[in-house]
Amino acid sequence: MDAAFISALYASHQATEGIPRRTMVFSFAEELLYTLFPHFSERAYLSEKQIEDQLRKLSQDFIQILKTTNFQTILSDQVLAEKFLSHLPVIYTSLRKDAEAIVREDPAAKNTDEVILTYPGFFAIAIYRMANILYKLEVPYIPRMLTEYAHQKTGIDIHPGAQIGAYFCIDHGTGIVIGQTTVIGNHVKLYQGVTLGAVSVEKALSNVKRHPTIEDHVVIYANATILGGHVTVGAHSVIGGNVWLTESVQPYSKVYHKSQIKVSGQKEVEQFLEFYI
Repeated sequence: MDAAFISALYASHQATEGIPRRTMVFSFAEELLYTLFPHFSERAYLSEKQIEDQLRKLSQDFIQILKTTNFQTILSDQVLAEKFLSHLPVIYTSLRKDAEAIVREDPAAKNTDEVILTYPGFFAIAIYRMANILYKLEVPYIPRMLTEYAHQKTGIDIHPGAQIGAYFCIDHGTGIVIGQTTVIGNHVKLYQGVTLGAVSVEKALSNVKRHPTIEDHVVIYANATILGGHVTVGAHSVIGGNVWLTESVQPYSKVYHKSQIKVSGQKEVEQFLEFYI
């Protein structure tokens, strides 16, 4: 093997010291979910003391993850862990509301236990809400690692920087993309394949608002694409399937895609069929 290639690989491996380990981060997220919702676990805690001990362990696990990195943060590892764990009650309450919203919006859902246990949309939202807190605490890498972990498992891609309100409902969900600067209000429902994305901007503008704002009580049906930081979908609007939207719509709007069917003449059909592979 080429010596220069070996040297390049060695240098690359040395440069990864201080980068968080995927297995540690993903294991921490799973343990956190197990603790919040027994639906994700093979075990149940038999006393409040056991739960307290588990939360203490999670704090130590998180500190250990931070210690294996070379993050340059203002807060100490201990303080970061305390701040993150202090948000767990808010995360738990938010996720309960999300599960309730899915039960209310999906006729197929029987109850919140079924949603928590089986719905990929709930899993993706759960990981997002954890990652969003870490993103706000300016923890590098880990928030994006978490939401990409959920993306791999569910096909739902939510950037941790997105702002998502209460009672968020994802129906089915596969193929949903929610960009970094997206703002979503309360009681919003998205179907599979929805993209809340950005129009092309220069790299220097990466921190400006590039993704749309979705106000309260909006429903966006499958495969709709809404692009641009200047775009706002007004409250109580309905965006139909396959809509391509790059401008704002007023509250209570209904926007639908109208497909066009072209019937070709016999001569055109024959020409179309003349192809070779």
